Amino acid sequence: MSPTLIAVIVGVVCAVIFGAVGFVLGGMHRKKVAEAAIGSANLEATKIVNNAINEAETKKKEAILEAKDEAHRIRTEADKEIRERRNEVQRQERRNIQKEESLDKKIEALEKKEETLNNKLKQYDEKITEAESIKRSQLEMLEKISGYTKEQAKVLLLEQLEGDLTREKAVKIMEYEQKLKDESDALAREVITTAIQRCAADHAAEATVSVVALPSDEMKGRIIGREGRNIRTLETITGVDLIIDDTPETITVSSFDPVRREVARITLEKLIVDGRIHPARIEEMHEKSKKEVEHTIRQTGERAVVDAGVNGVHHELVKLLGRLRYRTSYGQNVLNHSLEVSYIAGLMASELGVDVKLARRAGLLHDIGKALDHEMEGSHIDLGVEYAKKYKENDIVVNAIQAHHGDVEPKSIIACLVQAADAISAARPGARRENLQNYIKRLEKLEEITKGFDGVDNSYAIQAGREVRIIVKPEQVNDDQMVLLARDIVKKIEEELEYPGQIKINLIRETRATDFAK
Repeated sequence: MSPTLIAVIVGVVCAVIFGAVGFVLGGMHRKKVAEAAIGSANLEATKIVNNAINEAETKKKEAILEAKDEAHRIRTEADKEIRERRNEVQRQERRNIQKEESLDKKIEALEKKEETLNNKLKQYDEKITEAESIKRSQLEMLEKISGYTKEQAKVLLLEQLEGDLTREKAVKIMEYEQKLKDESDALAREVITTAIQRCAADHAAEATVSVVALPSDEMKGRIIGREGRNIRTLETITGVDLIIDDTPETITVSSFDPVRREVARITLEKLIVDGRIHPARIEEMHEKSKKEVEHTIRQTGERAVVDAGVNGVHHELVKLLGRLRYRTSYGQNVLNHSLEVSYIAGLMASELGVDVKLARRAGLLHDIGKALDHEMEGSHIDLGVEYAKKYKENDIVVNAIQAHHGDVEPKSIIACLVQAADAISAARPGARRENLQNYIKRLEKLEEITKGFDGVDNSYAIQAGREVRIIVKPEQVNDDQMVLLARDIVKKIEEELEYPGQIKINLIRETRATDFAK
């Protein structure tokens, strides 16, 4: 074996040995270091545990002290509350004792009052018994003196009382009715004024407008004209208002003057037919229409005079009669109404043997003022009287015009006949927009209501339902009871029947004595 190999082997062996020795020594050193670290950690842990135990003991003591303090506080507050409640209970007990004492005193006082009242009641019972005994003896004495029993006397007194009360009620009702009549004028004027105000719109719309039909809506533009030139000219010349609205193919002519409205209507119709609408043509057509209407008015007035059989009427009055063709009253044409009054007045005059022509003349002219009352101040009666005097009419005719609504006393039979004829013409069925069937039903209902009362023998509706005449049975209804019966009938009519104006209730009681000579 070579020395070099031996040297290498020796080196290797030495390295192994040194490595083993180093490993053993390193392990021993690491063990000592680990044991030292473990000992240090155990000491630290023991120290931490001891510190924690000490801290816990300290907190435990503090908590115990705080709990003791809280318990002491709660106990103190509880003791205080108990003392307060005990004091309150004691006060309540004292109040209850006082109330009981007060109640005992009141009960004692009430018992004394009750005892006193019982004594008084006994005395009252004795007195009542004594009074009843005296009353019985007095009643027996009264029955003996009067010759009537108690029941007979009661019946007699009730009959007398009923008669007295009926008479007093009738007198009171008459007094109140008179008082109401005296006080009702002002209220009636106010109510009528309000009613006129409310109803004026519908009546005015019907009595103050005319409708003109157009061939097409294009014509509306032509009537208006450039910048409203044509319609302004029309309204200025004719004196009416033209209403052009959304209603198709229609123009409304509005004016309170019926003649002026008729002239405007004819003018418009002529312009529509002619087709040439400009200011100069409007003036020309207006003049033609005006002459045409005046001619129609004159012809209508002359025809009315001829139809009525009257002559010698002033031509201005004839023109006013013609203007009545364009006036209505409650839907009744005033000219037709005047002719009816003329005919009826003439018929009645011939039956009575008075001047028939004068009666017809007064009847024809009685409403002549209605041709002027929308243009001039004053009622149609005042205006009619003024114009009749102006054109030298007979005084009897003037009085008939003045008296036909009862404003003045009629001075002749003719005036009375005109008054009656006017009422007949206005009230006849169909004259003033009342359906004939409804009119008959209303009269039948009126008679049916009045016949339903005890003591009524028969009833008759007259003057177109404005008056009811009721015949009563005289053996059932006396004079005092008639006032009450009339009042009851009025109430029932007002409740069950609708009617225009007012209805006059007339009760008639007739007593007849009949015997036969044999």
